[in-house]
Amino acid sequence: MTTHPQAVRMAAILHADDHCGADALLAAFAQSLQQCGWRIGGVVHERRTDAQGRKGMYLRNVNTGHEFCISQDLGPQSQACCVDPAGVARASAVLRQALHDRVDLALVNRFGALEAQGGGFAAEMLALAEAGIPFLTVVADKHLAAWRHFTGGMADTLAPHLPALCDWSASLPRQAVREAQA
Repeated sequence: MTTHPQAVRMAAILHADDHCGADALLAAFAQSLQQCGWRIGGVVHERRTDAQGRKGMYLRNVNTGHEFCISQDLGPQSQACCVDPAGVARASAVLRQALHDRVDLALVNRFGALEAQGGGFAAEMLALAEAGIPFLTVVADKHLAAWRHFTGGMADTLAPHLPALCDWSASLPRQAVREAQA
């Protein structure tokens, strides 16, 4: 793990390209922090199959539970990426709200192909960083070089294990603490 104590606190849970356990880990971590009084904002990624047997991807607002479908049905033979940029755009309002609320920690479901190309939630992550709001995301091995480029090498990379997330979050300055000291 790389640590940059003077930098804006941003981190990514690194996972193998075929491993989705990081999504559940991020969601469980958010819930545990909320139970400890942390002000959390953002979205987590969930995959599931609908009643017709179609696989779908959803982003869930960690505060309200509201879901945004971010997949599009491209047909059974398609090998293309099925992420729906319009669904991602609708979900971006959750991250803008986290920025407005100056949460203790913002969760961004993924730094993936869209973000690696400057789209997706890239603008929201940059706004969070500029405002000094820590954020945590998930990045697959195949997007690690793009993540490092995007963050200028100033982000922490975390193993997909709860102790790594707890250690990282323990070093974060919480908004409530900052406001009390002001």
